[in-house]
Amino acid sequence: MTDEPPATLPGALTDLQRARIDYASRDLEYARAEDLAQLPAAGLILIIERLRTRLDDVLQIIGEVTRDHEPQQEDQQH
Repeated sequence: MTDEPPATLPGALTDLQRARIDYASRDLEYARAEDLAQLPAAGLILIIERLRTRLDDVLQIIGEVTRDHEPQQEDQQH
């Protein structure tokens, strides 16, 4: 038995990452369910800003997951 933490599978998400993706999915579902033609400009701006924030969050998660599981490359000097 070792004191090392259990190995995670490549691409496995943390609970926090799963929650962030869930929030993004819910916001997308909400935006799809809205009748955008009936919303005032302020409502549209809020939806767009929320989706932009969630897209940024999901892209950060992708970066975290891929960065954690990419082989380390050492700088080669000529």
